[in-house]
Amino acid sequence: MAEMKQAPAGASAGEKFMTWVDNRFPATKLWNEHVGDYYAPKNFNFWYFFGSLALLVLVIQIVTGIFLVMNYKPDANLAFASVEYIMRDVPWGWLIRYMHSTGASAFFVVVYLHMYRGLIYGSYRTPRELVWIFGCLIFLALMAEAFMGYLLPWGQMSFWGAQVIINLFAAVPFIGPDLAILIRGDFVVGDATLNRFFSLHVIAVPLVLLGLVVAHIIALHEVGSNNPDGVEIKQGPKDANGKPLDGIPFHPYYSVHDLLGVVGFLIVFSAVIFFAPEFGGYFLERPNFIPADPFKTPAHIAPVWYFTPFYSMLRATTDLMVNVLAVIIAVGAVLNLIKGQGKSKIVGVVIAAVVIGLLKTFEAKFWGVAVMGGAVVILVGLPWLDKSPVKSIRYRPSWHKLVYGVFVINFVILGYLGVQPPSPTGELVSQVGTLIYFGFFVLMPWWSQLGTFKPVPDRVTFKPH
Repeated sequence: MAEMKQAPAGASAGEKFMTWVDNRFPATKLWNEHVGDYYAPKNFNFWYFFGSLALLVLVIQIVTGIFLVMNYKPDANLAFASVEYIMRDVPWGWLIRYMHSTGASAFFVVVYLHMYRGLIYGSYRTPRELVWIFGCLIFLALMAEAFMGYLLPWGQMSFWGAQVIINLFAAVPFIGPDLAILIRGDFVVGDATLNRFFSLHVIAVPLVLLGLVVAHIIALHEVGSNNPDGVEIKQGPKDANGKPLDGIPFHPYYSVHDLLGVVGFLIVFSAVIFFAPEFGGYFLERPNFIPADPFKTPAHIAPVWYFTPFYSMLRATTDLMVNVLAVIIAVGAVLNLIKGQGKSKIVGVVIAAVVIGLLKTFEAKFWGVAVMGGAVVILVGLPWLDKSPVKSIRYRPSWHKLVYGVFVINFVILGYLGVQPPSPTGELVSQVGTLIYFGFFVLMPWWSQLGTFKPVPDRVTFKPH
């Protein structure tokens, strides 16, 4: 048993209480490790607001969700009416509901921006691979949480959106039909589905999400935060106490600094809640204000905006797209056969033959599901796909910024097309956009090494403001 610490003579009541706590729980130790004595690079910029904002939105969602559950009825006959009851009769219920619905979209806004910061500054590179992987798992859990929560209002778009997405699982070879029934809990989307999604949305997924967030933060603080220069401050010069000269304590400097981002975010967040909670139908779709009707399909079924880039990729994967992919793979195999050396020729042809055989064996619907899932899963591989000699975009060739810009614009276009009704032109643009999206990652080991790189400074570049 560890020796019990004693409060110093003349200690205040608060100091005595904390000494009593520290002898039984490492409260002060945890505070110092993760806040008080955690040194972060002193050159954080605007992009570093979004990590703390994601944590803030998570708290908002949990707290508002608790109050919503107090009056919500997870019953197919009562769910829609209970939401209307919250909106009309529960004191301040409309505010809680709008905070929760706006918070769902806000969550994805800050997470997308947080991931983009990691992308441009190489925050997924050594030694932060696990930090990035935990972040990707948080993103997956967040998507599951949002999808299950979207069904709960039991409106037309909730019902039919769930119907479409769950039916996609039926396209999985061999186990698809049974998997779809397992998810629905029935042969059709109904009361069993609503109860399953409610329990997962309120209990199971939030527990996983919280666990992953804790793991994400612990992993981050173990290796230290990245910065816009990509310079490791732990390996740089240190003072007499072993503290990095290019770092500053997270508290009070960044805890106060982040308040600026929090205030700015809350101003925008409040403006949306009070003046445009539906946000033109993007945050709350108009069909969702109509009770779910299994006998009346909406004219156009589309997921919420934050899923639409991946939904576009799903719709883009047609028989024609699969054939084009098969041709591209065949051309690659032929080129490898001509220019390759030794065993690589045979291996390349065998791999190409197997992949083309799989493409032609399963229907396009299945490959659409695979593409949609693969678009998220491929993010996990970033630490090993990026072969650039430097981390940060600041010291990469200028044309690399153009590559990242095209990737972002392409992602936004895919998101826009996912909201629109299907059309031949939209389908063609989505197919090209899907190839660009995957090409960005698949070709990264090649293009990330090209060009003339600028020298990375030994210490972070910082201008006080």
